[in-house]
Amino acid sequence: MINISEVLETNKMIEQENLDVRTITMGISLLDCADKSLDVTCEKIYNKITTLAKNLVSTGEEISREFAIPIVNKRISITPISLVGSACCKIPADYVQIAKTLDKAAKEVGVNFLGGYSAIVSKGMTKSDELLIRSIPQAMAETERICSSINVGSTKTGINMDAVKLMGEIIKQTAEYTKEDDSLGCAKLVVLCNAPDDNPFMAGAFHGVSEADAIINVGVSGPGVVKYALEQMDKKDLANFEVLGETIKKTAFKITRVGQLVAQEASKRLGIPFGIIDLSLAPTPAIGDSVADILQCMGVERVGAPGTTACLAMLNDQVKKGGVMASSYVGGLSGAFIPVSEDQGMIDSVLAGALTIEKLEAMTCVCSVGLDMIAIPGDTSATTISGIIADESAIGMINQKTTAVRIIPVIGKKVGDTVEFGGLLGYAPIMPVNTFACDRFVNRGGRIPAPIHSFKN
Repeated sequence: MINISEVLETNKMIEQENLDVRTITMGISLLDCADKSLDVTCEKIYNKITTLAKNLVSTGEEISREFAIPIVNKRISITPISLVGSACCKIPADYVQIAKTLDKAAKEVGVNFLGGYSAIVSKGMTKSDELLIRSIPQAMAETERICSSINVGSTKTGINMDAVKLMGEIIKQTAEYTKEDDSLGCAKLVVLCNAPDDNPFMAGAFHGVSEADAIINVGVSGPGVVKYALEQMDKKDLANFEVLGETIKKTAFKITRVGQLVAQEASKRLGIPFGIIDLSLAPTPAIGDSVADILQCMGVERVGAPGTTACLAMLNDQVKKGGVMASSYVGGLSGAFIPVSEDQGMIDSVLAGALTIEKLEAMTCVCSVGLDMIAIPGDTSATTISGIIADESAIGMINQKTTAVRIIPVIGKKVGDTVEFGGLLGYAPIMPVNTFACDRFVNRGGRIPAPIHSFKN
């Protein structure tokens, strides 16, 4: 039974500590929309999305009003489009037509992002996969709400280095195609290793083939709540690690219960099964809504200082331990996002010289995602970007975890400049990149083999 003190505590989290449900994401299978005719495929896609998701936004707003819980985003994830378009798409422009149809459907139902303009190429690329990948720069330039993700590796299959090389080139082309908007197209494009089928967060969301026809996944977020709890904890004396861990765990439990409530209500009202709660602590550019601030409350002067990776490891672990006690269905990424542009504390640490790409890469060994929303000089080579993707994929492959690269080579910008993306995407300082070449490595071709611990049958 919930008592009045718990109700008051939750209200305080919402009103003063930036607690919110970051997204209700409806996953929709489009496998039954595939047809040999491109026009028919597009028509089926549009009709299915606008039928199933027609009440998604209004339902989210109703729940938000009734329970006084902010629900920031309402989104859609779909079957990786390379599977849906394989029969009808013969050239990259055909996939762009599907992207425009998806964008039209997203606008019709009112969601802010639709994810799943995607391909899973961890072991090899089909012709359809390659066509979709080559269409990405134009698709990102000619749509507003479509997000794209490409999975290039996994613990079971290794890393597809042909795809890694191609994605370095595609990211550069996407930056060029959208250079009038500070290369914004790259902010909607992510390269993954071990991508989960049920992630509700963009830009890496897609609806896996093992999922039901439609599903509701919810992502909760409360960095400000965790930060406040840690500040209160240390008011008398410096707490030891046992108290620190218990405080994070209890707070994560409370945050996840809010997400569970919203997920169950959305599922019931929309008549679509509940899938998972994603526990990820996702920051925003708002002051006080920062994962970096949590790490600094744990005891480091700035994110990037010695001890930062250990702080993040403990935070991630305790969030998971608290969250899994609050919901029977935890999935997605479930950890801590450490994007640069979307987290004011991360931005401040970069500007102070405390945080580099190399330190961020080390931190990704212990958190839920990877190198996220990092702006780099526009003249960075495609092979350097591929090398960064390969490094991050190797961390995911060896550690049996999801890793990702969402990196933005901003055309015309150099180290010392700042780029403004706006909204939840925030702003970012241009970070320096190691300029020593990795061309010979990237150009070898083929696949990096799966690690020995992947062989478990």
